[in-house]
Amino acid sequence: MAKRGNRVQVILECTEHKDSGQPGTSRYITTKNKKNTPERIELKKYNPILRKMTVHKEIK
Repeated sequence: MAKRGNRVQVILECTEHKDSGQPGTSRYITTKNKKNTPERIELKKYNPILRKMTVHKEIK
């Protein structure tokens, strides 16, 4: 049986995409250690629809 640890999967969603009015969303899936970073994370990731680096925030 697999161990249950502190690492959880989180979904990152682009913050600038909603304001642009273009259809679709830019989302990434990553993992984080909830013991070391209990708050929501923000990462700069590439948005292929806007074709530039944007800030992606954790949702849910």
